Amino acid sequence: MTDELRYEKDGPVATLTLNRPDRLNAITGPMLAAFSDALVDAGADPAVRVVVVTGAGKGFCSGLDLKEAASGQGIGGSAGAGAMVQPFDLRTAPPVVLHQLDKPTICALNGAAAGYGMDLALGCDIRIAADTAKLAPAFARRGVLPESGGTWLLPRLVGWAKASEIAFTGRNLSAEECLALGLVNRVVPAELLAKEVRALAEEIAANAPLAVQATKRMMRMGLEESFEANVHHVFLQLLPLFRSKDFQEGVKAFVERRAPKFEGR
Repeated sequence: MTDELRYEKDGPVATLTLNRPDRLNAITGPMLAAFSDALVDAGADPAVRVVVVTGAGKGFCSGLDLKEAASGQGIGGSAGAGAMVQPFDLRTAPPVVLHQLDKPTICALNGAAAGYGMDLALGCDIRIAADTAKLAPAFARRGVLPESGGTWLLPRLVGWAKASEIAFTGRNLSAEECLALGLVNRVVPAELLAKEVRALAEEIAANAPLAVQATKRMMRMGLEESFEANVHHVFLQLLPLFRSKDFQEGVKAFVERRAPKFEGR
C-alpha cells in the first residue's frame, strides 16, 4: 500500500481516494498498484456493497505526471520506458480490475479528470460531478491514446460520432457539457458533492447486494453477447437468487409493508 491512495470504509461504503493533491493526483506506479489491490479487497469484503472513487484536493486526477515523464522518471519517462513495453498481467491492470468488479462503483468527480483520470472516471458505473469539474481528453495533444479503457468506453457511452469528436479534438468538457452528453449522471454544487454521493451510495447499498452484483454482471456480459445468450445467462443467475435468504427477506418485507434488511446471503 502507499500514502498516494487512501482506502476507507464507512458502513457498506468503501472510498478510494487518489492522494497526491499537490500534483492534482497525477498517477504513479505505486498508486496504480495500490488502486488495483484496494479494488480487489473491496470486491472480496462482504461488508462492502458500494465503492466510491474520488480525488483529494481540488482535482480528481490529472493523468500521467508529465513533469516526472519529462525528467525521465515515472510512467512514460525514459527510466521506465523498458518496463512499459514488457508483458504485464492484464488481470491486475486497474482498468480491468475496475471493469470486472461486480460491486457498484460511483465516481465522485470533484475536479478535473484528464487522460488516465478521465478513463478512470468513465470506468466507474455512475459519475456524479461537482459543478467545477471537467473532463480533459487531452491524449492526442500529448502524443498518446486513451490507453486505460477510454477507446472501449467512450463510444459505448456517447456513440461513435461524438466519441470521435471528443477524442480527436482533445477539447475540455465542462461539467454541464458532460451532463448533456450523458457522460455524468448529474451535476451538483461542489460543496454538496460528498453528501450527494453518500446518499446515492446508501440508497444502492440498502438493496439486496447479491441481486445488485448479479445485475451489474449481466449488464456487463450483455455488452458482448447476443440477446438470447444474455437471457439464458440471466436465468442461470436468477436460480440461486431465488434460493437466497435475501429473496425471502424481500418477499417478506413486501408482504409486511416494511423496509427489507438484506444480509447478502
